[in-house]
Amino acid sequence: MNRIDQEHERLLHSSSFGTAAGAYAEHRPDYAHAAVRWALEPAPGLRVLDLGAGTGKLTGTLLALGIDVVAVEPDAAMLAELRRELPSVRALSGSAESIPLPDGSVDAVVSGNAMHWFDMEAAGPEIARVLAPGGVLAGLWNVFDDGEEWVAGLARVTGSAAIGPRDVPASWRVGTAAMHLPESGADSPFDAARQAEFPHGQRRTADSLTATLATKAGVLVMPAAEREDLLARTRAYLAARPETAEGEFTLPMLTSVLRVLRRP
Repeated sequence: MNRIDQEHERLLHSSSFGTAAGAYAEHRPDYAHAAVRWALEPAPGLRVLDLGAGTGKLTGTLLALGIDVVAVEPDAAMLAELRRELPSVRALSGSAESIPLPDGSVDAVVSGNAMHWFDMEAAGPEIARVLAPGGVLAGLWNVFDDGEEWVAGLARVTGSAAIGPRDVPASWRVGTAAMHLPESGADSPFDAARQAEFPHGQRRTADSLTATLATKAGVLVMPAAEREDLLARTRAYLAARPETAEGEFTLPMLTSVLRVLRRP
């Protein structure tokens, strides 16, 4: 796939979430508090920007930890859902490539399951611009713990459209080690990145887990018939597994964090 096709696919997938903003807000998980604390540990203060905030899943976790947060989101439907869910939050229309904040106005920029959608060639300088010296840039991803056999089986059944390379720990570690952050060379405003993972989980039923997977970008952009076939296979698999067939269960997850510091 050439760069033009890759950019077209990135834009297609990243713009798909607004069509399912309500379902995203209902079914996507929050983030492990320990992961957020680690992400922000080196920050010189607690003025935090949630960039690509979506419906406010990470924003809500930051609020629960008593952190002063401003949210920026490009999709109008997702932003409206965030404002409805978290009316006390300052929530602005904007993108990683054009952040509507002054220079040096935040101590940390965080992004929940969104940094892979950024055009980092443009977003890197913008993020560096709004960050105070010594500030933190951190991406957080909730990934499925496929060390659990039934979760690994679910990934095989659904395929990469629903549980893709960033959605399981091993490939997340490899993929994010070299992607989604500004270059950290001598001329970069950013230092080298660090990774960490924190246990997390989400209470689900077979129906609500299927609904969660239906909010994944690869599923949202599928032709309707293919999407319904994938979701039907998912329901059948979950109905056949003793771990998931009856009532509520905990979906084992990790909140995985990629953290980089802005040089003073």
